[in-house]
Amino acid sequence: VNYYSRALVKFFQDSKLNCQSVKGDLKKTAMGWEIYPQGLYDLIVRLRKEYTQLPIYITENGAAFNDTLSEEKQIKDVERIDYIKRHLMKIADLNQQGADIRGYYLWSLMDNFEWTYGYSKRFGIVYVDFKTQERILKDSALWYKDVIKNRSIE
Repeated sequence: VNYYSRALVKFFQDSKLNCQSVKGDLKKTAMGWEIYPQGLYDLIVRLRKEYTQLPIYITENGAAFNDTLSEEKQIKDVERIDYIKRHLMKIADLNQQGADIRGYYLWSLMDNFEWTYGYSKRFGIVYVDFKTQERILKDSALWYKDVIKNRSIE
């Protein structure tokens, strides 16, 4: 499963699909995507109910934010930490209910080239200076390292 956000639509008769996109009122990422961890939860519940009992792997989940490199070469990306934490909490809830989610792959380890946006959107937990190729651990990388080491979100 790849999950980033939900999509909201409403009926619109003058379109080929009879619907159009609607912007939600929740907090958004730098991509303009709503931050909605409940959508991941709902998706997994539906997959379990309607399709399969096979083990599930979350193969992509992450968010781009407007990361700022400080003079001390730090990136305090608290929004990304909150995004990841809230999604991991939903996964933990699902597993406590027997969902059998066996893996979670964060998108992305490093800032990279995003097909429609080039290098302007930063999903990584490692900052990349695209001029020098220097890599700098963001606060989210340090936090996530502890999550993995301690096998705990808190």
